[in-house]
Amino acid sequence: MKLGDFLNSINYTKEDLFFEDEENASKNYPAFVVNRCLSYFPDTIIHANEMNLHSQLNSREQFHYLKGSIRKRKRFSKWMKDEKSDDLEVIKRYFNYSNGKAKEALRILSNDQINQIKEYMSEGGEKP
Repeated sequence: MKLGDFLNSINYTKEDLFFEDEENASKNYPAFVVNRCLSYFPDTIIHANEMNLHSQLNSREQFHYLKGSIRKRKRFSKWMKDEKSDDLEVIKRYFNYSNGKAKEALRILSNDQINQIKEYMSEGGEKP
């Protein structure tokens, strides 16, 4: 069983995947990822948060709660990803920082300082 099977069952088919193969389903149920996927929709975010608050429940109990409490509807969303920033990449290379440290540095540095770092780090060639 895959993530898509669980989400499809919770959102639309309402099929009990744990009844068919409980051992395999409980082993493959990604509770955190399911909750994150459900958190993108206004009508399911409260249920996802409730499962985050009650993470001590086993995967079968979490699945059945979500399947029973969420209205039947097709829901599709794309994963939210951090946007890559040229400034961030330059700061990471210049200071040899991680993403988190570079984001902090970007908040502190002025535009002039960032431009100076970009100029220093430029690898030559023709500018567009």
